[in-house]
Amino acid sequence: MKAVWNNTVIAESNATKVIEGNHYFPPESIKTEYFKPSGTHTTCPWKGEASYYSLEVDGKTNADAAWYYPKAKDMAKQIEGYVAFWRGVAIEE
Repeated sequence: MKAVWNNTVIAESNATKVIEGNHYFPPESIKTEYFKPSGTHTTCPWKGEASYYSLEVDGKTNADAAWYYPKAKDMAKQIEGYVAFWRGVAIEE
């Protein structure tokens, strides 16, 4: 699977995990040069508190377009640290 934004592959893995229709990419599969930490946090009742990244590719920014659970709750431990996308990021095979 590939995560693509602004015509650039920002993550690629054969080992994504699908939860609630979202592909979660292993942390080692993201291309960190495109990821900037964000101060945004949200809470999921069963997964825990999510942290976000903004994407920066070729001078364009996509704010809070990626999220992950640094300390997932027990029911979501399998995606702890894995990164998912939204806000126009295409997930392709």
